[in-house]
Amino acid sequence: MTLFITLLQKVNIEEKIKNAPNNGYEIGVLIGSYIPFVILVVLAYWTYSRAKKRKE
Repeated sequence: MTLFITLLQKVNIEEKIKNAPNNGYEIGVLIGSYIPFVILVVLAYWTYSRAKKRKE
């Protein structure tokens, strides 16, 4: 799963953090790298719950 996410993003996070000007930038890079994954999880849960309600 992590490999799939890494292939989708194609961003070298370690390189960005290493070259970060300050800690705020590092936090922003980490949050920005997790947002796509969180959105996919929320979308999957929403789809699952709608399908389950429709079945009932």
